[in-house]
Amino acid sequence: MSEAPRIEVDVLVEAEPWSSLAGAEDLVTRAVLAACAGALSDYEIDMDGAEIAVKLTDDATIRALNRDWRGKDYATNVLSFPTPEVARAGGDPHLGDIAIAYETLAREAQAEGKPLADHLAHLAIHGTLHLLGYDHEVAEEAEEMEAMERRVLAELAIADPYADTEPVLTP
Repeated sequence: MSEAPRIEVDVLVEAEPWSSLAGAEDLVTRAVLAACAGALSDYEIDMDGAEIAVKLTDDATIRALNRDWRGKDYATNVLSFPTPEVARAGGDPHLGDIAIAYETLAREAQAEGKPLADHLAHLAIHGTLHLLGYDHEVAEEAEEMEAMERRVLAELAIADPYADTEPVLTP
């Protein structure tokens, strides 16, 4: 995997429940940087000096964001807000914003039998890849995005979230 570009990751812990997950800010930062490094060969714009903001929030806040920005009135696990291409082309170093909801993350991790920290890393990677232009609206794009997520998660020694069984991770 490529060496990570110099990227500033600002993590804002906005909701109290996140205090129960020690090291959440550092984990998110590592996951975002790993996603950027993993996607570097596919990404056409120089990421060196770029900025990404991540908000660790709650279901109420993410529901409002989802309603106001996407017209979907429900809480979701992660939202990404990429900086418009015109701003990037004009030299704006901010790649975009990511919001992750604690309650939804915790419910999903429990239901799927995953460690909370692993699921958080996956959602941070997923959100970052959206900022970098990856999507999963059509099957081919979904396969490409999931493959990148698997590669980045493996680099972080985190199990494949799409596998039915625990895979053996190799570096």
